[in-house]
Amino acid sequence: MDIHPIRTEKDYDAALAEIERLWGSKRRTPNGDRLDVLLILVESYEAKNHPIDPPDPVDAIKFRMEQMNLTRKDLEPLIGPRGRVAEVI
Repeated sequence: MDIHPIRTEKDYDAALAEIERLWGSKRRTPNGDRLDVLLILVESYEAKNHPIDPPDPVDAIKFRMEQMNLTRKDLEPLIGPRGRVAEVI
């Protein structure tokens, strides 16, 4: 199978290119197995070298409101009266 740990950005880029090539491979085939292993290696490398901080909760709510075209009034059944919504947002 000739797979090795991802230690550098060059290794990472090569693994991503290989994943793209293998994407859609059937499970439990040599290519499917290779894809599974590469995905695990890339996930591990990204967690260590490219961590993503969780969003600020208020920013996440505002983002979702914008996506769903919601107003503060729309949040009242979920959060509570207008004053409570104002406290949260």
